[in-house]
Amino acid sequence: MVLYNNIKELKFDSNGLIPAVIQDYYTKEVLTVAYMNSESLKITINEGKTCFYSRSRNELWRKGETSGNYQHVVSIKSDCDNDSLVVEVIKDGPACHTGAESCFNNLIFKTREENFSIQKLYDLIKERKTNNTENSYTSYLFEKGLDKILKKIGEECTEVIIGAKNMGNEELVYELADLVYHSMVLMIEKDITLTDIKEELKKRQVVDKKVKQEKMK
Repeated sequence: MVLYNNIKELKFDSNGLIPAVIQDYYTKEVLTVAYMNSESLKITINEGKTCFYSRSRNELWRKGETSGNYQHVVSIKSDCDNDSLVVEVIKDGPACHTGAESCFNNLIFKTREENFSIQKLYDLIKERKTNNTENSYTSYLFEKGLDKILKKIGEECTEVIIGAKNMGNEELVYELADLVYHSMVLMIEKDITLTDIKEELKKRQVVDKKVKQEKMK
């Protein structure tokens, strides 16, 4: 743990609080906005997990205490006036008490389509499992269960091979996208996160060395 600046330089309001914007380390999505006092900030730094001050209950609360959806802190930054914080975290689960990945889901206005990301697609697929949506192919797959999902994975693998053997890459790109999508459905069905995959790849020399998973034999 490295503390670069003294937290005594921060400007807490008249109630001893400072707003903290919680941001996903990987996607940079804003997850929630909460408040900290000096004690909860110290706990956050010492324990490496977010701890806030509840204005409604007038008490400290550690995110994930009841839900298990802890937020592991990567960095904490203050703004130029030292009166607000941005906290980057790696989350164990949804940030919102509703089960949504972020507390910010009520669209008020936009001028263009949001940027696509694999994480956003993963979250959308996961939402289709949690909230069964009529006429949704994704909800249909989850409803049918693991065997149906695995059958689709097998079909998509074959179609990727066929696409690769044909001339041009347009068909291959299409089939690879199908395989990625169905693989993410399988991941969610088996409670595997994108972070799990990233961490597995990070600890391997995956680019220059074939890795044998001896533990799986």
